[in-house]
Amino acid sequence: MSFRCQACGYRSPKWLGRCPQCGNYGTLVEEREEAARLPAEIAAPEPPKPLPEVPAPPAERLSTGMPEVDRVLGGLVPGAVVLFGGEPGIGKSTLLLQIAAHLAERHGRVLYVSGEEAPSQIKLRANRLGLNPPDLFLLSTQDLLAILNAIARLTPQALVVDSLQTVLANPEGGEVGSLAQVREAAAQLARVAKAGGIVTFLVSHITKEGGFAGPKTVEHLVDVAVYLEGVREGDLRLLRCVKNRYGSTAEVAVLEMGPKGLVEVPNPSLFFVSKEAVPRAGVAIVPVLEGTRTLLVEVQALVTPAGGYGPPQRRMAGLDLNRTLVLLAVIEKHLGVHVRALDVYLAVAGGLEVTEPAADLGICAATLSSLRDRPIPPSTVVLGEVGLGGELRPVRKGPERLQEVAKLGFGRAVVPYQPLPKKLALEVIRARTLREAMESLELL
Repeated sequence: MSFRCQACGYRSPKWLGRCPQCGNYGTLVEEREEAARLPAEIAAPEPPKPLPEVPAPPAERLSTGMPEVDRVLGGLVPGAVVLFGGEPGIGKSTLLLQIAAHLAERHGRVLYVSGEEAPSQIKLRANRLGLNPPDLFLLSTQDLLAILNAIARLTPQALVVDSLQTVLANPEGGEVGSLAQVREAAAQLARVAKAGGIVTFLVSHITKEGGFAGPKTVEHLVDVAVYLEGVREGDLRLLRCVKNRYGSTAEVAVLEMGPKGLVEVPNPSLFFVSKEAVPRAGVAIVPVLEGTRTLLVEVQALVTPAGGYGPPQRRMAGLDLNRTLVLLAVIEKHLGVHVRALDVYLAVAGGLEVTEPAADLGICAATLSSLRDRPIPPSTVVLGEVGLGGELRPVRKGPERLQEVAKLGFGRAVVPYQPLPKKLALEVIRARTLREAMESLELL
């Protein structure tokens, strides 16, 4: 017997309260020691080959049927292993069933394995989504050997395992979902995927901290790791990549849950902005970056007199509370506007979370707009980081954001001093301080 750390994989012959490698407490779990078993193809490997003699991978990549998802995944390379995570009920199984159905219609057999649902339950979801491809095969099992036998019989083009924590890789290796079981199941499925050129999706549970459940070695084994994020009470979903051997990790897909499953948002840049052109006090439009894409969001503010029962309220939705409290202090200090005795409520419309400092100027503008009851023109966007001294600082990819704003038909932008393209189809007002920016918006 030996003890293995669930956080970093360190092995010890005796139990320790603190892992000497990663420093975590209470993470060493007892495991049964087994003799090393090497598959025949690993025990007798091919001799090393010079790089010019190694055959190139196929240039054509498979499509999921959704260009937004393809952009995040970088296309599906035969033999790629994708780790798919997200909160319970967020839509992981729905999205993967849609992808599996499209691959079955276009590229051949697809095996969908579920350790949590019966085939009849998956069939109900497929009927709701209007999916019925004949080459989509369903299997409900938790036995890894049964999964490998089904793969050998069908030789599918793609494989979906929902979920990795339900697979029993070794009957004597502990309970289902344990560290050893998850690690062994992921290693065996990855080996089969590489050997057979099978596109494999491994659904993973996530921890309460928001990371992938199971050993960290699983993330090293896979080629792509993505999270499906969103609010279950809302329809918006974001597919975010954290590891990708075949593309960029800076891309984000914007999806919407509907009666027919997850669908692409036709125009993500304007999805979070109200379609009404009526000026409203307390609203500022800010171009933010999600991956490499510019999205326009509405920062909404409501500033009202405090009720007199306890301290003034500060409530934020989609914004960092600590950062916003600092900005309110900057407004007090450098603009002479007193908000300390007022209730301040701030939110990002549409349920999106904005954490980048480029939204600082929008937060300040929305707050003053609500306080003065003076609307900012709907054709104006604001962009900039606010320093503690009241100065405006340039933001990352500012010129690219303004070019996208111009394409979307906005007429004016208030930004910090920074180099900008000579030809922009909108009026650009550059300010050095927060006071100059607020004066240009006629909020002081």
